[in-house]
Amino acid sequence: MLVDCERKIGDAVRRRALLAWMANHETKGTTMIQRLSHASILVLDQDSAYDFYVNKLGMEVRTDASFGEGQRWLTVGPKGQPELEFTLMPATAGPHLPAEKVELLRELIASHTFGVGVLETDDIQNEYAELTAKGVEFVSPPTEQFYGIEAVFRDDSGNWFSLTQRTTN
Repeated sequence: MLVDCERKIGDAVRRRALLAWMANHETKGTTMIQRLSHASILVLDQDSAYDFYVNKLGMEVRTDASFGEGQRWLTVGPKGQPELEFTLMPATAGPHLPAEKVELLRELIASHTFGVGVLETDDIQNEYAELTAKGVEFVSPPTEQFYGIEAVFRDDSGNWFSLTQRTTN
């Protein structure tokens, strides 16, 4: 009878400990992946891309570090969004790109194949004027769309972006 009582007490203690642990580690519907932190942009030349993204677009440098044999980890991001970094990745041979594919990839980048994403602004007309004055090449001027006002531009490598001012939520 004493052994049975000790077992029940032990079970109750373990159950209470498990419930306490679960309460402190409850996910409440969240997933393991919570947000995007880095996105890679393939560029033809990192120095030129640095100049474009920092001096023309006004992004800030987050990381600029050398590593390995002649490699460079270069990230930039919008000043108002510190949790997002664009990795300016050179289209050169390496672990992610076999040497025999480099020229094809560089041709695709230069021929404006890749759309990178959407950058938001609160005042597209002013942003368009400022970026045009800095030499940014726009494919289309600000134009009304169902989701807002959009202008499309290219970076110095040939990647294109949508610059958008939302007019709807």
